[in-house]
Amino acid sequence: MNNSHDCFHCGEPNPSGTNFTVNIKDEDKQMCCPGCQAVAQTIVDSGLTSYYDHRSETAEKGSTLVPEQLNQLAHYDIEQIQEEFVKQDADFNEITLTVEGITCAACAWLIEKQLRQLVGLQFINVNTTLHRVVIRWQKDTLKLSRILTEIQKVGYKAYPFQVSQQEALYTQQAKAYLRRLGLAGLVTMQVMMFAIALYSDFFSGMEEEFIHYFRWVSFILATPVLLYSAQPFYINAWRNLRNRTLGMDIPVSIALLGAYCASAYATIMGTGEVYFEAISMFTFLLLLGRLLELRARRKASETSSNLLRLLPSMATLIEQDKASLIPAKTLKVGQVILVKAGETIPIDGTILTGISHIEESMLTGEHLPVHKKKNSPVFAGTVNITSPLTIEVTKLPQNSLISDIIHLQDSAQLNKPRIEVVADLVSRYFVGALLITALCTYIGWYFIDPSQAFWITLSVLVATCPCALSLATPTALTCATAQLNKQGILIKQHHVLETLNKINHMVFDKTGTLTHGNFVLLNTSVYSDFSKQMCIDLASQLEKVSEHPISLAFHQQQKESVQLTDVINQPGQGLQASYHGKALKLGHAQFCKIDKTIKSKELVIYLTLADKLIATFELGDTLRESAKIIIQYCRDNNIKTTLLTGDISAKSEEVAEILKIDNVIKGITPEGKLQQLQTLQQSQHVLMVGDGINDAPVLAGAHVSVALASGTDIAKNSADVILLGEDLNKLSILRDTAQKTTLIIKENLGWAIGYNLIIVPLAITGHVPPYIAVIGMSFSSLIVVSNSLRLLK
Repeated sequence: MNNSHDCFHCGEPNPSGTNFTVNIKDEDKQMCCPGCQAVAQTIVDSGLTSYYDHRSETAEKGSTLVPEQLNQLAHYDIEQIQEEFVKQDADFNEITLTVEGITCAACAWLIEKQLRQLVGLQFINVNTTLHRVVIRWQKDTLKLSRILTEIQKVGYKAYPFQVSQQEALYTQQAKAYLRRLGLAGLVTMQVMMFAIALYSDFFSGMEEEFIHYFRWVSFILATPVLLYSAQPFYINAWRNLRNRTLGMDIPVSIALLGAYCASAYATIMGTGEVYFEAISMFTFLLLLGRLLELRARRKASETSSNLLRLLPSMATLIEQDKASLIPAKTLKVGQVILVKAGETIPIDGTILTGISHIEESMLTGEHLPVHKKKNSPVFAGTVNITSPLTIEVTKLPQNSLISDIIHLQDSAQLNKPRIEVVADLVSRYFVGALLITALCTYIGWYFIDPSQAFWITLSVLVATCPCALSLATPTALTCATAQLNKQGILIKQHHVLETLNKINHMVFDKTGTLTHGNFVLLNTSVYSDFSKQMCIDLASQLEKVSEHPISLAFHQQQKESVQLTDVINQPGQGLQASYHGKALKLGHAQFCKIDKTIKSKELVIYLTLADKLIATFELGDTLRESAKIIIQYCRDNNIKTTLLTGDISAKSEEVAEILKIDNVIKGITPEGKLQQLQTLQQSQHVLMVGDGINDAPVLAGAHVSVALASGTDIAKNSADVILLGEDLNKLSILRDTAQKTTLIIKENLGWAIGYNLIIVPLAITGHVPPYIAVIGMSFSSLIVVSNSLRLLK
């Protein structure tokens, strides 16, 4: 891209006598000016060095990109860098950020409160389980660097979510916890030896000065534990206080600092009790709980990270019959790549040459390889098994199916379910109530038994656990969503898992949903002077504007192109156009104004010209193998079923009879489908399954809606859930997972509430020693997270 005499960043010649360098991947790169040096340094410091690996051209000169006083975050506004991690549409940008320092629901509330004050921010949601934030903003009104700056103002560090950075952050956090934990553990063992000896009167015959000596040793040993090992608790507590909110680390910090100050005073003054062993032990157990919780949270977030790891970093580009390896992220739409047998496909595309079997289980959850041939679509992350393929790139890496899956995982949690909102609110007020309770406890015990007042208050502060309450719902929802994604079930809306428990009626479209939608033209009857082939050509030309599966049956047999004008598609009814100044119609009998219909068990389509019948077409379709299974599941679980279709042929009754569907409503328009659904939903909770354009209104209006990935884009955009693959039985997996998720959320909330209701009175009455209190608090959160992890099995 540039030689040693050119600026590594912008490509312009480096002036003689200058020495502006930036260390990139352990190599000093020459820059032409301080502006380029500053921009390159901030890119490196922010972990975005891969920008230089994948850029297709040099950047603009640094002096034109940033002001003289370079903001540390300004590089995130550079368009070339944003391409890698910002999802863009016409008016809005959307990004998923990794945020360091989130510990509880109060942190999420604080970040959301701070950013909602920004003009141009459309949406923000903080996931406390994954430590991620999804943000959508108006790109013409608000800059990404401003968003990141506002997050930093409240004490958190945020940067775009990337798998490598997420892994590095986890490793860094785990090592930091282990260092603090190791120091606290070693000191606890040493200090406990002195404490046990003192408490057991082993030194009763020893002079007073030696007892003070061991107290001073304990004081010295415990000080680094308080100042270093317990530091995360103070940082979080100070952040909460500074921003006028309450978090769990406030009472923890009060307990630790209070015990330390009282012990230090007793040591220095030579009077009173010391609690250095308790300080060390509390810190050790609290850190152990946080480390175990960190590992559990990481397991919950592994699914999306594992999906991204499937993508190869390099691709074999074919240009002018020459093959060359290039970074997969630099591929453009229209380029051709070679994928050998056994290799992972790096990009979404269409097969140009070759026949092979593709392993798609990582996307669909279906483990049987799928046969692929010329013009078949293939997807990034899937594995080519048997033969080499040449593939034309149809989508950019950031728009691939695997990227959309990751995006849907985050989108599923854009809005919190009602039960999670309530739990977050209760947990915040819980901390305030805890502090008041602790104060009242100290005052009460001061008059009852002053020697016990401090210890009992310490137990009250440490024993209670609002963290378990705030983690109960989000951890379960995150694990359930991850598990469904493994099965090829993509959740788009937050309410799905909550609403599915109420579903008692499933409504199915027929064509392309219960049937494969692979229509075959069985018979053509002509009622005019037109030839049979001419009728097929006219029908095929009309169908070119339609995405309905019927169109494929005609396209395969068209031989000549026909000139038509004013083509109009009326979803659910048919198509019409002008042919030599006359109205040409193709569709149902009612749409084509046919009085005498053809009796057939197959689907019959009519072709008229100037309201005169010129031909009829009989088309056949086959049922999906999984259709019987899902209808049987509905019967076994007392769920009513309805077939809601625009097809007016006798095929609808035949399908309903074979599958034993309860109700059939056929020959209905999209508007009629919506009216029927609304009538049903007055007394029942309905799940709608469809795939076509005519299903879009009813999918948008259902309590829960499901679209097949093979369906139209408008149907998938209207649905709450997308099923990858052909298996309708995934609907039963979806409903069963929803029921299990609800049960686990109730178990989590029951444990969190029950634990606090039991432990608080016991702590207030002095029945819970401080070391038991800290163990209970640490493992209460861990139990909630571990219980949620059962959903991943």
